[in-house]
Amino acid sequence: MRMALREAQEALLQDEIPIGAILVDPQNKVIAKGRNQVELLNDPTAHAEMLCLSAGFEYLNAKYLNQCTIYVTLEPCPMCAGALFWSQIGKIVYGATDKKRGLLHPYIERQESIPYLHPKTIVVAGVLENECGRLLTDFFKSKRQS
Repeated sequence: MRMALREAQEALLQDEIPIGAILVDPQNKVIAKGRNQVELLNDPTAHAEMLCLSAGFEYLNAKYLNQCTIYVTLEPCPMCAGALFWSQIGKIVYGATDKKRGLLHPYIERQESIPYLHPKTIVVAGVLENECGRLLTDFFKSKRQS
């Protein structure tokens, strides 16, 4: 998750919403990285997870990532959760919960299976939650003050 946080900090330096993602293979080798690039690319789909997944597909020359783990600093939105579903990602580890746009936390809080993910996908929430959340909170606070 610390590597994903570094990607988020890079996004912050580019005045992007600071979200980062890292994709690792079963041996825990980093095979892809991503950070938000919505502003840079003028593309509302250029979320950290989407860019990370695309790089992972290319690296593995495969459309499924069922043996991989993605680490992302913020809970995935519906679009990213959909891409994670179609990738059959093995495990999702996220930092901060997104109470407004996050798709996973209501199911986790109720300890229910998540219908928007592949049935075998494992989800771990709250890893370095305070650090991930503080980066986002500080970013939006600075935007409101400017």
